[in-house]
Amino acid sequence: MSLKHGLLGLLNYGEMTGYELDKAFKVSLNFFWQAQTSQIYRELTTMEKQGWLNSKIIPQVGKPNQKRYWLTDSGRLELNRWLDQDETEEALNVKNAFLMKLFFSANRPIADTVESLKTYQAQCEKTLLGLRQSGSVIQDYGSDLQDKRNMSYWGATASFGLSYLMMCSKWAEETINNLEAIS
Repeated sequence: MSLKHGLLGLLNYGEMTGYELDKAFKVSLNFFWQAQTSQIYRELTTMEKQGWLNSKIIPQVGKPNQKRYWLTDSGRLELNRWLDQDETEEALNVKNAFLMKLFFSANRPIADTVESLKTYQAQCEKTLLGLRQSGSVIQDYGSDLQDKRNMSYWGATASFGLSYLMMCSKWAEETINNLEAIS
């Protein structure tokens, strides 16, 4: 996946400003794809040059002008081409520097590794708290959509995130217990 496809997907729901896209991205896609605000705006400029979207400036009184974006037919074709690609095999590939470090951690004091795992577990739990609120976000955004099926797909990705983080937290706890048992 790339940032551009995430933005195309969001714009497929309707016209948005860069600010709205940034906000929508961060409350919906951020668990599995992170992007900085500056990256989003850079990508919007590139995508407009590619003809995947158009924009218009909307003057405002007492506020900066808004720039609203919408998909072109070419952008919709690119979104559908990307959606049709099979990436299931790639989804199973895990690149995780934390796990690689853990693999070689026999070279470290167990207490240091346990501390790293506790930090990791705490981060999992913190992220879980935020993700548990996604149900209300899905309802808020979904209530404006004509096609309510979108909410099922959004819920599926939120459910994956919840399950994944709960698994990671449980794994960290089990690993901590195992390491403490051998120390």
